[in-house]
Amino acid sequence: MNFWSIYQHGFARVAACTGHTAIADPPANAEAVLRQARRCAREGVAVAVFPELGLCGYSIEDLLLQDALLDEVEAALETVVAGSAELLPVLVVGAPLRHRNRIYNCAVVVHRGRILGVAPKSYLPNYREFYERRQIAAGDDERGGTIRVGGATVPFGVDLLFAAQDVPGLVVHAEICEDMWVPVPPSAEAALAGATVLVNLSGSPITVGRAEDRRLLCRAASSRCLAAYVYAAAGQGESTTDLSWDGQTMIYENGVLLAETDRFPVDDRCAVADVDLDLLRQERQRMGTFDDNRRTHAARAGDFREVSFRLDPPTADLGLRRRLERFPFVPADPDRLALDCYEAYNIQVAGLQQRLAAIGGPKVVIGVSGGLDSTHALIVAARAMDRAGRPRSDILAFTLPGFATSDHTKDNAHKLMRALGVTAAELDITPTARLMLREMGHPFASGEPVYDVTFENVQAGLRTDYLFRLANQRGGIVLGTGDLSELALGWSTYGVGDQMSHYNVNSGVPKTLIQHLIRWVINSGQFDEETGSTLAAILDTEISPELVPGEELQSTESKIGPYALHDFTLFHVLRYGFRPSKIAFLAWHAWHDREAGDWPPNFPEAKRAAYDLPEIRRWLEVFCRRFFAFAQFKRSAMPNGPKVSAGGSLSPRGDWRAPSDGTAHAWLRDLARFDAPEAGR
Repeated sequence: MNFWSIYQHGFARVAACTGHTAIADPPANAEAVLRQARRCAREGVAVAVFPELGLCGYSIEDLLLQDALLDEVEAALETVVAGSAELLPVLVVGAPLRHRNRIYNCAVVVHRGRILGVAPKSYLPNYREFYERRQIAAGDDERGGTIRVGGATVPFGVDLLFAAQDVPGLVVHAEICEDMWVPVPPSAEAALAGATVLVNLSGSPITVGRAEDRRLLCRAASSRCLAAYVYAAAGQGESTTDLSWDGQTMIYENGVLLAETDRFPVDDRCAVADVDLDLLRQERQRMGTFDDNRRTHAARAGDFREVSFRLDPPTADLGLRRRLERFPFVPADPDRLALDCYEAYNIQVAGLQQRLAAIGGPKVVIGVSGGLDSTHALIVAARAMDRAGRPRSDILAFTLPGFATSDHTKDNAHKLMRALGVTAAELDITPTARLMLREMGHPFASGEPVYDVTFENVQAGLRTDYLFRLANQRGGIVLGTGDLSELALGWSTYGVGDQMSHYNVNSGVPKTLIQHLIRWVINSGQFDEETGSTLAAILDTEISPELVPGEELQSTESKIGPYALHDFTLFHVLRYGFRPSKIAFLAWHAWHDREAGDWPPNFPEAKRAAYDLPEIRRWLEVFCRRFFAFAQFKRSAMPNGPKVSAGGSLSPRGDWRAPSDGTAHAWLRDLARFDAPEAGR
């Protein structure tokens, strides 16, 4: 495979174009279309969409009935067709065409020197400032027909899908302006029939608030239809006799805005984005109700005609024209992140509050290490008690130091417990751990510095064992602290260990989100100043299990890899089922340059890392081996806990059901499709 080609990874580049319209001057408009088409071709665009009636202007009213103009439109269309012969993009241009005894407002689909088909506008506005039925015929009932244009007979109707033979999943459907505003748009049926890229050629004069209405409709259409929606509206040059025009362009994908241009431009504008066809296909596969809806409307959806073409997409490196979050679970937009944190925190709090109420209001027993996970679980428990009207002293918090527990983390644990007003205690596990290791005949008991998995798990297991017995003794339940990322990698001690609890509030929260949740708790004033300052100190702590003694701090990420990369992979595996090779491509674009793109608010400068392709590939392999071939048996027995992120959860009762004895062979073979040293930069 050509690792650097977007078209090899399931993307298709699309463009929404607008510019200066020459009123009733088709030759000038044809040249304007080709000017932008040539630019799109240089940029590797597969589909370029232009405004409604763009070859003559939308606002020409009764001039649409003049033969001289219509003759020039047809000639201009031939110019566009001829000029497209050596160009890559499928061009979707607007033109009035004579057919039978009427004139139709049409989207003409042109590619490499031929017209693939013509889609008429279905619904004609005839209210307020609109008067289209005076000149134009409605095309809503045009299905299965043909039209004679440019010396050829081509498919004509609202039932046309334009499918690329050599770009899997690239299926285009065109509708025009008002078609988007009706309760059941043509594009909805087209999506059920298989269209993935829905395009809208729009005239749409601008009035106050209309731009937001268009955004709402485009976003909703892309989300509801699990599709891309490409919108291009008319701009400057249209008649201002009674109206004005803003040239709005937008590209949405499954409810997400990929690109838009500034409004009210004085020259050419082109919104360009790479649509993820794999993502759309995966969403449709997973959301069974989409196909159920298709079956309900099978009589209409099954009646579409497919027009095939070969795109012959470029294989060169075109870059990637879409915004990528370094942290898919953590949006870089401050407002979005604040809302996500508010919702995530309250999902956890409400989940724990409900569980405690449902089982008779027991106390909460929790181990507090001074690390991020247990800290966050503790502040969730504190807020749950507040909401339930119970004293925080009903939280029985224990710090359980072992052989390698640092004074720093232990002090932070005590400060936090004291600041929150919970019932706090310290229980040193080292004497019991020494006894167990001695009775097992472990070399450490004889003074040898053997710090193997047994040595580590004796400590992890004892902590959990103590917590469960304390819960028995004091009428409580053990609150789990392990997070979604640890569950994905199997980074937990099974059974009587940190894998087990009575209820785990963090099981749906990835490691990369927890620090932002704690920052949000501080910044939103959920607790007092003393608690906030302690939480801030804990945020600066290295992620470590603190199980192995020694001068150098034991680092989790040095062993299993950066959680930033693992969470990136987890999101795209769990949410979309992407291939490892594609995830590597996305990860390189997101992570190879620390100066490019946005970081989440307040992300520490010192922790802003960059990763090259060999390193990305290395940790992807670790993730695949651990996630697919090792860790499932731990997830199959995980305790209850709330799903938090739309990215998914790993509950065997919820989002993720997988065999405990699976293999990673298929994922590793896909990863081997490219050679990291050769592909590195």
